[in-house]
Amino acid sequence: MKKKIDKVHKFDSLSELNKSLGLPKPLHPMICLNNYADITTPFEELPKATLLSFFKISYKFNLTGKIGYGQHSYDFAEGHLAFIAPNQVLVTGEADKDFSGCTLLFHPDFILNYPLAAKIKNYGFFSYSANEALFLSDKEKQTIFRVFDDIREELNNSIDDITQDVLVSHIEVLLNYSNRYYKRQFITRKVINSQLVTKLEYLLHAYFDDKITLLQGLPTVEYLAGKLNVSPRYLSDMLRNITGQNAQQHIQSVIIEKAKEYLAADELSVGEIAVNLGFAQPQSFNKLFKRKTSLTPIEFRHSLN
Repeated sequence: MKKKIDKVHKFDSLSELNKSLGLPKPLHPMICLNNYADITTPFEELPKATLLSFFKISYKFNLTGKIGYGQHSYDFAEGHLAFIAPNQVLVTGEADKDFSGCTLLFHPDFILNYPLAAKIKNYGFFSYSANEALFLSDKEKQTIFRVFDDIREELNNSIDDITQDVLVSHIEVLLNYSNRYYKRQFITRKVINSQLVTKLEYLLHAYFDDKITLLQGLPTVEYLAGKLNVSPRYLSDMLRNITGQNAQQHIQSVIIEKAKEYLAADELSVGEIAVNLGFAQPQSFNKLFKRKTSLTPIEFRHSLN
């Protein structure tokens, strides 16, 4: 039986959100920095499923129990950062009942007239799952807290025509540090990520060898990420750091590898090979093969002779 999902409560304004949490009205209508310790609404009365119209960057520590990272528990007990883009549903569980930290919330319109508005989509960690949070060392935590303190100080100043410029600059600094630390995390978790790549390779080759292609077509990043219990964006970023290719490019490399095996066997026509690989149209297979190898499938087959 599927678990019942609570009604999703949408918050369109920071004032409405703070009121539901028993917090004071935000100092600025489009950005606020809240401490979890200041929340006065009992946990049992908080919405169990929420949808926010803002970006959310949360630092949490002293969580009850262990926090998972893929198939493992994280090793930086001091705390972690999580990033949520607007209009994502957040489900609150018992693990969220007791913890410390703070959360930065800002409306997309707050950065609308700044270069950050176009750049923010490049910070892929806003699309990561909760179990792919950024786990901070003590030194990294101090750096992140300094940025939070700068934001808090600016919010406590009188609002003027420079306030928004300063706050947007601080947000961008926070995101750039986070980007750097995620790259560090990919390196320090190399063993875990290498295991993930090994499992990915097994899944991909099994997908072709078991002829799943005949039922589902070409393997997708979403399909593989689901099997690996990671988000598609995390899978791509992790692979790019380890192999230099994103997930889609990695899939295409395996497709070409399998195609060459078929072509070398000289048992199937190019059209039959395309079907076995999951292509709806042979032309699409020919185009990908030519782009990746500079040869058509027929030219490649002839080159073997």
